[in-house]
Amino acid sequence: MEQTDKKTATGGTTHFGYRDVALEDKTGLVHDVFESVADKYDLMNDLMSCGVHRLWKRHFIAISNIQPGQRVLDLAGGTGDIAALMSKRVGSHGSVVLTDINSAMLTVGRQRMEDRGLVGNIEYSLANAEQLPFADAEFDVVTIAFGLRNVTDQPAALREMLRVLKPGGRAMILEFSKVKFEGLKQIYDGYSFGILPKIGKMVANDEDSYRYLAESIRKHPGQDELADMMVTAGFTNVTYRNLTGGVVAIHSGHHG
Repeated sequence: MEQTDKKTATGGTTHFGYRDVALEDKTGLVHDVFESVADKYDLMNDLMSCGVHRLWKRHFIAISNIQPGQRVLDLAGGTGDIAALMSKRVGSHGSVVLTDINSAMLTVGRQRMEDRGLVGNIEYSLANAEQLPFADAEFDVVTIAFGLRNVTDQPAALREMLRVLKPGGRAMILEFSKVKFEGLKQIYDGYSFGILPKIGKMVANDEDSYRYLAESIRKHPGQDELADMMVTAGFTNVTYRNLTGGVVAIHSGHHG
C-alpha cells in the first residue's frame, strides 16, 4: 500500500482500491475511472462475468416487488440495465429516475434507453448519492447496483436513500460481497487480479481502471457489516441474501 502524504494524513483518508487517498480526492478519481470505461462498460461487464451479471440484475428486480404506478430511483445507474427492468414494472403511470455522478455514464445510459424505445417513463439526473437533489419521501423504491462500493461516504449515501424513501418504502442494494467458500475464493481472487486487468487492457485499453475495480470489491464491507450500516442509517427489516456463493449479495431495508 502506498504511503500517505501530509495532506492525506491531516485531511482524512479513504481507500481508492488498495491505495489511501485524501477524502476530497476519491470522488474525482472514481469519476476518472468511469469516464475512461463508459464506452466499453457493458461489453466489459459481459466479458468479466460471462453474462452472469444480467441474471443477477434480473433476479434483483424480480424480488423488488416494484408495482405499476410507483416512482422509483436508481442510484449510480450507469448504462441503465436496472432502470430498463424497472421501467417495465412501473408501466406508463409510474416513473424511473436514473441517476449517476458521471456524465459520460449517464449519457451512455440515456442513449441506450432511447435506442430501446424506453422514453416515456424514465427521467435522468446527474446526482451524487451522498447529496441527492430530491425531496424527502419522494420514492417508493430506491436501488443501487454495483455502485455503493464506489461512493466515498457510504453511510451518508445510505442516509440519503432513507431520506428520499416514502414511509414503508424499500431500499435495495446489489453489490459484490465476500465469497463464502474457500475454494471459490481462491479461484475468484486469481481471476480478479490475474485475468480481469488483462481483459481491461485488451478490450478497453485500460488495465489500471479494472485493477481498481477488482480492488474496490475487496475493500467493500461484507454482508453483515453492510447490514449493520443500514441499521445504523435508520433502516428497518434489514435482510440480505447471497448469490453465487457470496460473490454478490442483495441487501434490503425499509423506511419505518
